[in-house]
Amino acid sequence: MGGEKLVACMLVTVLSLTLIRSVYGQHMPEEACLVQILVPGLKGEPGEKGEKGAPGRPGRIGPPGEPGPPGDKGQKGSTGHYGKMGPAGLKGIKGDMGDPGPKGPNGEPGVPCECAPLRKMIGEMDIQVAQLTNELKFIKNALPSPAAVAGIKETDSKVYLLVKEEKRYRDAEVFCKGRGGHLAMPKDAAANRAIAGYITEAGLSRVYIGINDLEREGHFVYVERSPMTTFSKWREGEPNNAYDDEDCVEMVSSGEWIDVACHLTMYFVCEFDKDKV
Repeated sequence: MGGEKLVACMLVTVLSLTLIRSVYGQHMPEEACLVQILVPGLKGEPGEKGEKGAPGRPGRIGPPGEPGPPGDKGQKGSTGHYGKMGPAGLKGIKGDMGDPGPKGPNGEPGVPCECAPLRKMIGEMDIQVAQLTNELKFIKNALPSPAAVAGIKETDSKVYLLVKEEKRYRDAEVFCKGRGGHLAMPKDAAANRAIAGYITEAGLSRVYIGINDLEREGHFVYVERSPMTTFSKWREGEPNNAYDDEDCVEMVSSGEWIDVACHLTMYFVCEFDKDKV
């Protein structure tokens, strides 16, 4: 392969000289035609072995080998860290009561206190609790459903219950009477103000009260037939018995009375004696 390259080189050189001569003719100096041809010599003796070269780059990791036979079982390792505490187990059965312990020493004597005010306060609280308990029982017994009551109003001798169920006059009185009372009968200014305030607080405009002239036209009496001799609160122009059909009475939020037809349905106020509640 090296000889072929040398012959090709010599041919190129001869051709190049011939071309130059044909171009320049006798003007080209004769020394320019001298061409030095290098011919490789004979193969020399092998040299001494060189020093060990630097290690080459690591090759690629080969495929994993076949698994070897299992080794001998190693020694038991040291105890590891304790794990997290697990959830609490089910509550166990209550055990038997233990034997009573020895009696302890007597304590130091207590500091004297003024107990009379405390006893008085406790007594008053007991009275209030008993009163509230009676009122709760009264409401439960008086009404088929708590939603039908707007609350309780009290005076020194009466308990008033506003019933938010629309009924005719006679049905309203039957309702109150069946629970130990009557439709409200305001027989003085204080009772009239209490009932009127009750109506206003409930956001109502009118309710039935226990006054009528059903037995004799123009002769108004309370629903339990006692006469009206000491107090009245008729609105101006009332009672007027409009359409000859107004024998019952309503109270409006201002506290005034108006005669109305008894077949109308509206809310009403019951009255109970306080000592009977």
